[in-house]
Amino acid sequence: MIPEFILRALLASVMVSVLLGFLSPLINTKGLAFLTHALFHALLFGAVLGMILALLLNSYSLVLLVALAVTIAVVLTIAELEKIGFTPDSAVGITASFVAGLTVLGFGVLYKVMATRPYFPLTENIVSYLTGDIFLISLDDLVLLVAGGTAIFFTLLFLYRDFLYLSFDPEGVESYGGNARAYLMVLYVLVGAIGALIVQTVGLITLQVVAVLPGAIALMVSNDLRKVLAVSLFTTLTVQLSSVVLAYYTAIPPSGIATVILGAIYGLLLARWRS
Repeated sequence: MIPEFILRALLASVMVSVLLGFLSPLINTKGLAFLTHALFHALLFGAVLGMILALLLNSYSLVLLVALAVTIAVVLTIAELEKIGFTPDSAVGITASFVAGLTVLGFGVLYKVMATRPYFPLTENIVSYLTGDIFLISLDDLVLLVAGGTAIFFTLLFLYRDFLYLSFDPEGVESYGGNARAYLMVLYVLVGAIGALIVQTVGLITLQVVAVLPGAIALMVSNDLRKVLAVSLFTTLTVQLSSVVLAYYTAIPPSGIATVILGAIYGLLLARWRS
């Protein structure tokens, strides 16, 4: 009989694979790889702030909710900076630097709060956020991931064609009466929301890799949109499920295994393309 925590991990892997499989090509075509770097800082600061509030209010479910709120606020700030004239790289760099400073201050406050309150239940949260140990995901976390992920998936699916037009021809979107800035802001929010939802399964350390490489691999294989999506989905699903199985037998964090597999695939394709 398969242990319950393995089933939870497999179900979470499927949800994560679907979200990343659809999102990763957009990240590559729109050039949002640097945005995922800002997500790292936003999620870390959100997690620290959430842990502080969780200790003060004795509600550990606040960690994910606060991380989600902070991440969305950060990506909206980046979008607003772009709106007033900053380049995407500058907007991300400025925001990420400021959030990094807040994160350091937050850790100082967290240590002081931890010294006055029992904090052992937070140990699993800290490990999950940094290493993405999917085996630690609880039933409540899985329900939130599936419910939130399903809502985001259908939103992403509904607007996917518009996002593609935005990636290749933002002026054309405007000429046909569309609001390119509004679409960009929605896309940023979806990227942030997905990052917050999956961070406990993929980990902060490897988030950027698993978000960028599947789409990059798919675009190296084909230029056809349907094939790109199919390859991206197949790659994420195969890698995520394989990493769970291998992690169960090796006791290595699955996020690390997934990163190595993705890196190896990308390296092999790059070597073949150059030859």
